[in-house]
Amino acid sequence: MLQAQSIVKITDNTGGKIGRVFKVIGSAAKRYAGIGELVVLSVQVAEPRKAVKKKDVLTALVVRTRNAKRRKDGSYIRFDDNAVVIVDKKKKELKGTRIFGPIPREVVDAGWNKIGSMAPEVV
Repeated sequence: MLQAQSIVKITDNTGGKIGRVFKVIGSAAKRYAGIGELVVLSVQVAEPRKAVKKKDVLTALVVRTRNAKRRKDGSYIRFDDNAVVIVDKKKKELKGTRIFGPIPREVVDAGWNKIGSMAPEVV
């Protein structure tokens, strides 16, 4: 689960490497974001000469969290890092063309089929 001030890894090829969450999209009182939810973040570290620059404020989708998530079959899924992918705020489409690392099934079930097809592995 991510909250304001959480440091996340940006796991696509838009140029951002590390970001800091400062808002969870939802109601005004929504505090935590889990897998498959949208957050607003600021880019802290970025690669030079790419689409995303340092200090950019972007919308991102949470694809991995360190906190365990319980699945319907009773199993749990947990990752080694907190990771997001950058999405377009209005169109709800990906900005990047590649995704790195595994993506959980919950993201595809939440309606992000393109992320599931672009990911190297869906767990």
